[in-house]
Amino acid sequence: MGDPPGGSRHAWYGDDPIPAHPRPTALGWLLVATRGFGIISVLLIGVLLILPLRGIERLFAGPRRPVTGPWVQGVCRLCLWILGLGWHREGQPLRGPGAVVANHSGWLDILVLNAAMPVFFVSKAEVAGWPGINILTRVTNTHFVTRDPKLARAQAQEFAERTRAGHRLLFFPEGTSTDSRRVLPFKPTLFQGFLDPALPEDLAIQPLTAVYHAPKGRDPRFYGWFGNMGLGPHLLSVLAQPRQGSVTVRLLEPIPVAGENRKTLSQKAETAIREGFEKG
Repeated sequence: MGDPPGGSRHAWYGDDPIPAHPRPTALGWLLVATRGFGIISVLLIGVLLILPLRGIERLFAGPRRPVTGPWVQGVCRLCLWILGLGWHREGQPLRGPGAVVANHSGWLDILVLNAAMPVFFVSKAEVAGWPGINILTRVTNTHFVTRDPKLARAQAQEFAERTRAGHRLLFFPEGTSTDSRRVLPFKPTLFQGFLDPALPEDLAIQPLTAVYHAPKGRDPRFYGWFGNMGLGPHLLSVLAQPRQGSVTVRLLEPIPVAGENRKTLSQKAETAIREGFEKG
């Protein structure tokens, strides 16, 4: 079902040498401190306030997230503003039951894709135990999966329940993150989960493309997190960048699941995302 942004994964390296992280200048370190403090503060306040909001929300809306979903979306947009990353969205979120599939460039996708629409990432179960990360994943209702055939039925039922509750689960069919300059072949096995008979008959999959544009003068792969890149150095280099680049998020036409199989769903989603990506 795709690996988590910033999580352990089967790393993709590409054909070219991995770019070195720029060493922060004095101004860069100042930006790291100010931007880092601002983003951490926003995330902390967002986490503290979402807990009582969710309690009230549960009383009136049950498992649905009509308030806290947009709340997380607003928090992520504010974090991108503090970072200085230009952000633009094209298209509209699908209406009705469905899930989202997207290309994957790295840890920035957590903020960028949540800013585009209220979504719930799908992640490996082991991430639930990572210090720090586990708090964010729990608060944002990350959907954890275990690659164990014995648990497949139970996990499919949980997926169906969350979909019926209106949750937009987001998957990365590439199975890894890239250098932000390409879309890797999709893994058709992911799409088998969308064919479960317990899911709504009018289920649809919305392809989503995130296209990153590097800051002027930087390597075009500046925002990609891939290969054996360390998370810390890459995070520092992005925070220290004086003039940031931008990202365009395209919400593409939903694909109805009815009448499809996992291979045709995979092909249609991959084609749509590639076409959206090639627009730049």
